[in-house]
Amino acid sequence: MGLELKIRGFGLNLIRICLLSSTRIFLGSSGTPADGMNVLFIIADDLRPALGSYGDALVRSPNIDQLASRSVVFQNAFAQQAVCAPSRVSFLTGRRPDTTRLYDFNSYWRVHAGNYSTLPQYFKENGYLTMSVGKVFHPGISSNHSDDYPYSWTIPAFHPSSEKYENTKVCKGKDGGLHANLLCPVDVSEMPEGTLPDIQSTEEALRLLDIVKEHGSKFFLAVGYHKPHIPFRYPKEFLKLYPLENVTLAPDPDVPKGLPSVAYNPWTDIRHREDVAALNISFPYGPIPEDFQRQIRQSYFASVSYLDMLVGKLLNGLDDAGLSHNTIVVFTADHGWSLGEHGEWAKYSNFDIATRIPLMFYVPGLTTPIFNPGEKVFPFIDPFSQVSSPVPQEQPKEMVELVSLFATLVELAGLQVLPACPQPSFQISLCTEGQSMVQYFPSIHGGQKNNHDRGEDSDPPIAISQYPRPGDTPEWDSDLPALQDIRVMGYSIRTPDYRCTVWFGFDPNNFTVHLRDVHGGELYFTESDPNQDHNVYRNDTHSGPLTQKFCKILQH
Repeated sequence: MGLELKIRGFGLNLIRICLLSSTRIFLGSSGTPADGMNVLFIIADDLRPALGSYGDALVRSPNIDQLASRSVVFQNAFAQQAVCAPSRVSFLTGRRPDTTRLYDFNSYWRVHAGNYSTLPQYFKENGYLTMSVGKVFHPGISSNHSDDYPYSWTIPAFHPSSEKYENTKVCKGKDGGLHANLLCPVDVSEMPEGTLPDIQSTEEALRLLDIVKEHGSKFFLAVGYHKPHIPFRYPKEFLKLYPLENVTLAPDPDVPKGLPSVAYNPWTDIRHREDVAALNISFPYGPIPEDFQRQIRQSYFASVSYLDMLVGKLLNGLDDAGLSHNTIVVFTADHGWSLGEHGEWAKYSNFDIATRIPLMFYVPGLTTPIFNPGEKVFPFIDPFSQVSSPVPQEQPKEMVELVSLFATLVELAGLQVLPACPQPSFQISLCTEGQSMVQYFPSIHGGQKNNHDRGEDSDPPIAISQYPRPGDTPEWDSDLPALQDIRVMGYSIRTPDYRCTVWFGFDPNNFTVHLRDVHGGELYFTESDPNQDHNVYRNDTHSGPLTQKFCKILQH
């Protein structure tokens, strides 16, 4: 078949053996794939729901919106911690950060917490060819410098060669020199290797789709995009989509009234970029000059449209490979990002703007009818010519969590459902701390939500997030403290009606939360304060009736 000529970056013999093995497992006597869906799992980095399909009137995202129009699109999905490695390890293991014991980037859960099975590992153990392209696990210590290979992946994970230039001096400044800037629209042809990481990842994913198409292998392909993570390095032509005069400032640029200082993050990662450092912004509260604020927002939105173009090419490639009719497609992000809301320019908090993420599931035959062979499901849409935003197929409003992804995909693929984790579960390799979201999908028969797991009188679902701090006041390591420096942990619950966060004392030596040591609290009501700008929690009433009623964190 000449497969070895098409592979780049992997051991050729390993690929050949894996594919032949998969073929023997999945091809029946007729040579057709056995029952069961493939999975294409697409993960964006630092993407808040700034998409047309989520009601953003400015952002051009026609390809993701097209996916949304064929998907169940969750309107209130939340990450468990608003930083890359802890969030990714959480949703890839189905365990919360307190169980993975990863709050920073500096430990590997299999050694540090427990030998937990992962989402791709479970599919691999059920006969799938599992492949990782780009940023899926956070690279480094937190995934054992191997993206958890060989446990999670059939073949070694692919990382684009050009990602090593992401934080180097490749951004052309006004002085004509090259800088390591936050804002970095580029001429791709002038970049090292003449490309960008997400372009390379898309090309590799398309190659892998062609290979699995030839062999009929059932697959789980995870594709992780770097954008819109900082620095905002993207093809400069996407700036044309967002003239500065059309870019508004955040509607709530001030630090919320009554916010405890422990809750604030001072966005230190952007302060180190050369263009931001040149502004000489005061620490910790800023503010950033308004003209530069607009430029940050402009580049974030341009990065989203660049991402959309690549997702469109990937989905069109799924069509071209003839795999759209039997592949589940999931699109999500690891967490959100604040674009000036609350005076913040980062993730690193428990606010909705940092924890809420896009989450959509395309399931052939469930979210849409099965398309005819050869019929285009995801034709590529040029973001420079398409403005419309198709309405999502289904838009559940329930609060859901990324930690539930594992259980949801297992059920959608028809694999044996995961048992719920007992407390504690450090010695149990396979269980879930999330709940399958399939109960909120439309039924195949009748189009109504399937609430088989919930009684009519049960409490509405909630989402739980958390974030660590080194102390009560903003410091240079407040955004991402190392485990040994964590002294406070903020636990937050989000219900349909409110968000409540309580900041407790924390001992990193034994992972103990001191429930009587309260360092601050936040309470925001959705109807009267949707942007979470007016904190009505008061420290001197944290044991009073208002907080007892709404801040039920200790019950969860």
